[in-house]
Amino acid sequence: MNKSKKYDFDAIVVGSGMSGGYAAKEFCEKGYKTLVLDRGKPLTHRQYKTEGMPPWDMEFRGKVHQDQLDEEQSIQQKCWVLSDFTKHHFINDKENPYEQDQPFDWIRSSHVGGKSLLWARQCYRWSDLDFTANAKDGHGVDWPIRYKDIEPWYDNIEEFVGIAGSYENIPHLPDSKFLPPIELNVVEREIIKKLKKSHPDRHMIPSRTAHLTEPKQVHLELGRGQCQARNECQRGCSFGGYYSSISGSLPAAERTGNMTLTPNAQVQEVLYDEVSGKASGVRYVDTVTKKSITVTSKVVFMCASTLGTLQILMNSTSKTYPKGIGNTSGVLGHYIMDHNGGSSASGNVPGHLESYYKGRRQDSIYVARFRNVKEQDTDFLRGYGYQGWSVRSNWSWNLHKTGVGEAFKNDLKMPGGWHFGLGAIGEMLPTFENQVSLHSTKKDQWGMPLLVTNVTYGENTRKMKEDMMNSAVEMLKAAGLTDVKGRNTPETPGIVVHEMGGACMGKDPKTSYLNKWNQSHEVSNLFVTDGASFSSGSCVNPSLTFMAFTARAVDYADKQLKSGLL
Repeated sequence: MNKSKKYDFDAIVVGSGMSGGYAAKEFCEKGYKTLVLDRGKPLTHRQYKTEGMPPWDMEFRGKVHQDQLDEEQSIQQKCWVLSDFTKHHFINDKENPYEQDQPFDWIRSSHVGGKSLLWARQCYRWSDLDFTANAKDGHGVDWPIRYKDIEPWYDNIEEFVGIAGSYENIPHLPDSKFLPPIELNVVEREIIKKLKKSHPDRHMIPSRTAHLTEPKQVHLELGRGQCQARNECQRGCSFGGYYSSISGSLPAAERTGNMTLTPNAQVQEVLYDEVSGKASGVRYVDTVTKKSITVTSKVVFMCASTLGTLQILMNSTSKTYPKGIGNTSGVLGHYIMDHNGGSSASGNVPGHLESYYKGRRQDSIYVARFRNVKEQDTDFLRGYGYQGWSVRSNWSWNLHKTGVGEAFKNDLKMPGGWHFGLGAIGEMLPTFENQVSLHSTKKDQWGMPLLVTNVTYGENTRKMKEDMMNSAVEMLKAAGLTDVKGRNTPETPGIVVHEMGGACMGKDPKTSYLNKWNQSHEVSNLFVTDGASFSSGSCVNPSLTFMAFTARAVDYADKQLKSGLL
């Protein structure tokens, strides 16, 4: 690249969510003038439309008019957090279409901050059980890194984000740098105790979550405060009690004076310079004015969420790269993954009627993977974990109960019994045939070719889901629960909202898109650090690893820029 050339910015970051927000923070704190482009509408921390609103102030008491959902948010309504309190944080499907050769539920945010406003906040480190999986069983592309490569970057981000959890010393679920864990209730403590006796190889622990149970100076400096246990997180949290890019990384970037944040900016392509062989910037469309705008930079970081990033990269064509920038290998868009869910069990917990709790906890317990850990011990590959919950029934459980008089009304005032459940999240194998592409003729209202999804769960997932349900039933019965029921509900890929793959990391440019630094094999100043860069999916939530990869990649890009190599 011509060193004498003047650029609009040092770095362009596409996306402002989990990965993009962190890229902005890291670049800005290192002194780089950074442009952050986000397709979403503008949103300011502490200006959350429905935060703290009681249900009686909502037209439908938090419910959503079904006809409106079917018309405008037919896909988004499948997400478990969508309600009248949160629907404005989800994209309008009618205005933002895509094509499904095979069903895929593409859940998308409508605002700056991306899905960091909507996530479930569960944070777990990956281990070498994950990073070596592809090499061991031959599915997907072998990761070019191992746990030791990413471990210091987990350390780096966890103190900034704030992760509540407990030290457990589980080799395949490494401990983080923790704030105090969210307190377990009496039922959870009892079930953990019983499970240790019945299944000593299965670790049930407090959930590891991005909530400030004990804020540190780094959090207080950004105006973040302790989690208030309201469990209204997806509405927005003025306290900054849970981590989002809106409350954390973007304010950190903004205070440096080096960030320019542009909302309503649909990036359509990364521009390629045929002379230098590098990316020269991006072209985006203002979604309000529909004006096309070109901006230049020394380095481009793609953090637009997995499918959003792939859509842009595949649309970035040139004489050198007719199939998408940096895509000589043809691997771009392949190996799409999501976690598989829909398998669970729940039951009633006898006793403890003298015990209750206060507040509305945002998380509960986690069961670490126990299948195929030390050796292959099932007829399916990889494994799964459980996220669990416990509650006491309240008056709302009696909404359809019949009765009249004083006794009936008094009964409604009293809590019912305890209920406990486990929901599984399993790993989906990376398969070349699972892919996304661009439609040859159809475009959206801003001229962007529509994304086409062709992703399915395979036989391995079917076998895993059956075991996920059966194992949950087995554990709950062993813990003494009654009326235990298992469920194995078919689900569509995408609905777990952990989409990964499509621009996978690898050692060989012929079979992968990125190197071990999340850097394009072929276009050296182009980086991808969101879920698109993943070569496998693990069975634990990916957001913590998104941010760790991002911090690591920015550090590498910084060194390359200073040495004149980018």
